[in-house]
Amino acid sequence: MRKYKCKICQEDTIYKYVPMKQWKLDVDCILCGKCYSRRIHEYYPGKHKKINKIR
Repeated sequence: MRKYKCKICQEDTIYKYVPMKQWKLDVDCILCGKCYSRRIHEYYPGKHKKINKIR
């Protein structure tokens, strides 16, 4: 299993999240789940509901 470094907090993460273009981060940037969630809430305030699209 490959580990990645989060661009914001420098923590190791197994899952990589790609930032949205509006966030103006590097194209090859990888974020951990916590930092990705924080950015989502910064740019899109309010309640967010996670859905499972896989059936």
